[in-house]
Amino acid sequence: MEPQPNSVTHTSTLRRRDCLPARDLGLHPTSLPDGTSGSIQSALAQEDAHLLRDLGADPTPPIQATGLGPAMLADPNAILPLGAFCELIARTGACTGCPHFGLLLGERVRLTSLGLIGSLLLHSETVGDALRSLIRHAEMHCVGATTALTAKDGTAVWNCVVYEPGTRCADQIADAAAAAGTNVLRALCGPDWSPDEVLLPRAVPADELTYRHVFGAPVRFSREAAALVFPASQLEQPIPGADPVVRRALQDRLRVETRRSALDFTTRLRQLLRTELMHGGGSAERIAGLLSMHRRTLSRRLEAEGTTFRAVAHQGRFEIARLLIEHTDIPFVQIATALGFSEASAFTRAFQHWSGDSPSAWRAGHRP
Repeated sequence: MEPQPNSVTHTSTLRRRDCLPARDLGLHPTSLPDGTSGSIQSALAQEDAHLLRDLGADPTPPIQATGLGPAMLADPNAILPLGAFCELIARTGACTGCPHFGLLLGERVRLTSLGLIGSLLLHSETVGDALRSLIRHAEMHCVGATTALTAKDGTAVWNCVVYEPGTRCADQIADAAAAAGTNVLRALCGPDWSPDEVLLPRAVPADELTYRHVFGAPVRFSREAAALVFPASQLEQPIPGADPVVRRALQDRLRVETRRSALDFTTRLRQLLRTELMHGGGSAERIAGLLSMHRRTLSRRLEAEGTTFRAVAHQGRFEIARLLIEHTDIPFVQIATALGFSEASAFTRAFQHWSGDSPSAWRAGHRP
């Protein structure tokens, strides 16, 4: 049985309000970031509508304003543009006046929300096997963000990073990912499971208690990526009731589905690069190896698309820097180090070249 979430929607503290017109929110109907290609399963957008109703707001105006009509949301397996989903979160958060809307949205995610993948997790041999399966098939549910699992010195870290350029509400997406991940692990480990700590790439919120209540653990803000930290020994924990026959059948079905939804070359490259940059890597040789090709082959593929690895890497670094500057209070010298710059002044020059503004001017002018 899946555990029921420890809901903290606090509907009594939110007064009912109608969604404001787009002009009052500073938003524009169907205005999505240029060049976005990410996508997300519509089941999460459906949860958005349910949560809006629970918070006393009408979900119809924000859904219509983002171009997501009822027909698009009727099928829980439909795929929606990630930009439209982020726009929806921005509008619905404004409708309710709830500053942690993404957190509440992620709290509603169940394994059933993940379809075949959710079933496979429940029939995996161990918790670690389940998480690795989720990572392997993540693109079936969301293209534009990626997850990774590491274990070292007795500590496991499961993190999520956004790699889609121009993503709105990256802090809310990170909140939702961490809350959803906590629900997944509670479904696998038991309803009383909690991480040792949670890391979030957002500034310290006014209501820290709500975050602590959702995760049941200390929450560290202004970090470089969303992450759940827990004992690595839990990765070896067997999953009760897992059926190996059912697991093999699900794996066969997912192999077929994965081939159908395989990422194109450019998207896969950006996904790998974004993840590697967040872990201090991202060299052309490393990325070429992960793509199972020679460095020169990678260069030729990118040249055929009118770009270079250097240009794509700069775009990836700019996207990481932009998100951390906008949504966290991380010092610029720390961001520079995380992105592999030898000194803060080199990062400042690079950021000014990418954006036309210094990091401090960008932070002052682009805070949510």
